[in-house]
Amino acid sequence: MTALSKEQQTEFEAAAFRRLVAHLRERSDVQNIDLMNLAGFCRNCLSNWYREAAEAEDVAISRDESREMVYGMPYEDWKKLHQNEASPVQKAAFELNNPHK
Repeated sequence: MTALSKEQQTEFEAAAFRRLVAHLRERSDVQNIDLMNLAGFCRNCLSNWYREAAEAEDVAISRDESREMVYGMPYEDWKKLHQNEASPVQKAAFELNNPHK
C-alpha cells in the first residue's frame, strides 16, 4: 500500500465523505429506511457522526445544522419533498435488523 501522510489521508477521507454526501443528495429516491435495512446506517446517522466529530473538537453544531449539511437543505424540507411512508415490509425488516436495539 502506498504510504500516505496524515494530511493526505485526511484529505482523501474528506473527499470521499463529500462524494458520499453528494451521492446521497442525488439519490433522494433511496429512503433512509432502505439504507438502514441494507447498510445499518442512514443520512441521519451520517449527520450524527459529523456532529459528534465536531463536538469532540469542542465545536458546537446543532442536530439541525448537521442534518442540513448532509441533506443540503433543512431536514423538514427534505422529508416533505422526498420521504415516503415506510411500507410494512420495510418496517418489518427494520425491526428485524435494527442495529440500535
